[in-house]
Amino acid sequence: MLIMNYRYRIYPDATQQTVLFEWMEISRNAYNYALREIKDWCNSRKCMIDRCSLEQEYILPADLKFPSEVQQLNALPRAKKEFPRLGEVPSQVLQQAIKQLHRAWECFTERGFGFPRFKKYGQLKSLLFPQFKENPVTGKHLKLPKIGLIFINLHRPIPDGFDVKQVRIFKKADRWYASVCIQCNVSVPDSKPHGHPVGVDVGLEKFLATSDGDLVKPPRFFQTMQSKLKLLQRRLSRKQKRSKNYEKQRLKVARMHHTIDNTRKDFHFKQAHALCDTGDMIFMEDLDYSKMAKGMLGKHMLDAGFGQFRTITKYICWKRGKFFAQVDSRGTSQECPECGAVTKKDLKTRVHHCLVCGYTTDRDVASGQVIRNRGIASISTPGLGGTKTACAVDLPGTKISSSRQVTKSRKRKTRNAKL
Repeated sequence: MLIMNYRYRIYPDATQQTVLFEWMEISRNAYNYALREIKDWCNSRKCMIDRCSLEQEYILPADLKFPSEVQQLNALPRAKKEFPRLGEVPSQVLQQAIKQLHRAWECFTERGFGFPRFKKYGQLKSLLFPQFKENPVTGKHLKLPKIGLIFINLHRPIPDGFDVKQVRIFKKADRWYASVCIQCNVSVPDSKPHGHPVGVDVGLEKFLATSDGDLVKPPRFFQTMQSKLKLLQRRLSRKQKRSKNYEKQRLKVARMHHTIDNTRKDFHFKQAHALCDTGDMIFMEDLDYSKMAKGMLGKHMLDAGFGQFRTITKYICWKRGKFFAQVDSRGTSQECPECGAVTKKDLKTRVHHCLVCGYTTDRDVASGQVIRNRGIASISTPGLGGTKTACAVDLPGTKISSSRQVTKSRKRKTRNAKL
């Protein structure tokens, strides 16, 4: 089963925008009400069985069951009779708000932290339409229940053989989007190791360095726009909340964040395609960037978006039939890619020079070559004779590479960096 998501820009008129805003607020109220039931049930179970607590007491019957997802979904028809406003929203859209709450509750019970929170005004910014009787995308319009036709910019057509399963409507800044989930009953096999291997090392000084010697400067989208964003946020802090001037200034700040996000994502997609153009096997480090973003360089890590770049690269490799894998990240900058010797270097040392074999190159390029060697070793199988392993040159469609498993001259100069 092949499932993909296509995002399109939609242009609802003023009346349709008002209806979508109302639906989001009604769904938010239903979400908060269901969460209040869960929190009341949990608070009523905090004191001891044989005594009352000074802070919490039983406020619900002791035999009352936990408000499960099925129980709260079944209570919606009765709630619509008591609160007729709930009937304005399509029933399935309202049900998805309750399901979203219980997905968050399940994640909390599994991890042990991250209790669901109440959503404030304007925090629920999406609506999910999970089912359609017929294809809602008709020509230049998107047909939604109780709203009608909304103009959509269908910049790429839906492929033949795919069916529209669900549509999510969401808003970013002052722009509306529709994320269309399409599905096709086909099975796509995973890509097998083949062709030219490329190791990719990412960093703050150089956004990425490949094992082939290609270097890319970090664009630093947030830092270049930070001064303008700071000015807009300062003006926003002086406005009275919920006023018209506050909303106008808030949209300016949101547009700036949206511009930064779009430019960063566009850069990541272009670099992912460039990597797939240069190699057939892409190897990257298995790092937890969320923990690295909590350090003193957290702002720079979040500005680069390494986690998003790795996810996009993995998706592009799958889409273009390339092989993608992650390797162990420990010691990639301290190991020599030619002889495997450990060469200690601090962060100030930006050139790799091995004292054992004399190999000299850029530090980040050497790390990319180490990542490539580890990736080749992870997909290789033991040979029939001796303890040799399959090298990159043994794979079909490959050329001579600079793997340390291939003997060659050790007198080599640093390759010119491509910026």
